[in-house]
Amino acid sequence: MKQHKQQEILVIGSFMMDLVVRTPRVPENGETIIGLDFHRFPGGKGANQAVAASRLGGRVAMAGKLGEDGFGDAFLSVLKEESINSDYILRDKETKTGIGSVTLDESGNNRIVVVPGANMRYTLDDLQEIEEVIAQSGILMLQLEMDLDVMREAVNLGFKHSVPVLLNPAPAQKLPDEMLAKVSYLTPNETEAKILSGIDVVDVDTAKQAANLLLAKGVQNVVLTLGERGALVASEGGTEYVPGFSVQVVDTVAAGDAFNGALALAILRGKLLPEAARFANAVGALAVTKPGAIPSLPSRGEVDDFLLKH
Repeated sequence: MKQHKQQEILVIGSFMMDLVVRTPRVPENGETIIGLDFHRFPGGKGANQAVAASRLGGRVAMAGKLGEDGFGDAFLSVLKEESINSDYILRDKETKTGIGSVTLDESGNNRIVVVPGANMRYTLDDLQEIEEVIAQSGILMLQLEMDLDVMREAVNLGFKHSVPVLLNPAPAQKLPDEMLAKVSYLTPNETEAKILSGIDVVDVDTAKQAANLLLAKGVQNVVLTLGERGALVASEGGTEYVPGFSVQVVDTVAAGDAFNGALALAILRGKLLPEAARFANAVGALAVTKPGAIPSLPSRGEVDDFLLKH
């Protein structure tokens, strides 16, 4: 029988090669404008979160699917450089590695079109092959850039083996209550919280209403991210608002992923949820001060220095 390497964090998630165009503003319908520059960055919610956690000192493994192409090769090189276990990553001969087409304006706001590619070829059979790996993990991190049936079964397997499941419900979509009831930590942003709860999240009070409704659906803990305003933490014991940090925004790509990777690691390190959210707020804030997805993710030293000054 194959021996599995023990890891703290197992990320089952997506790979997206981000093709980023920086523009003065987002073009209107039918309009052509001259862009400022173009870059290619490795990204995808799964890969971003895995690298975020690893750079902060976590032992991380990742499972997912890449195409047998140059972008796929590039991702494996990145994971090796970041000390992430890639033993459970598969390659698909028929479909290309996923890409994200990103338009980024001068204010740092982004518009993203995702072509999932090989990410959507990760199957229930593929998932069953790593059930033992899931069972041995400290926390299971999931997102929604893969087939929803696969993600639902991943939640089931985490729950079956009493492994905490951190689900970042992005891209935003409705989820069945039966799935939510098995989630240990749900981390929606305002848009995702509205879709899941039906409540328009516009401030801390409406965030509390949405979070409490999600708790009523069976989620154990909700960490509702509020962008630069910070996060709202909610559990059976009550709610607490955790303020964010004011920074100069360069690029908001991967800010949420940085937050999630940091939150997972802080939880594993035994931090109380409000303290874990403050740490994750700092990591997310640092990520928006640099361009790109994975290139923007901070090291533990950078985070510690930042928190000493704030």
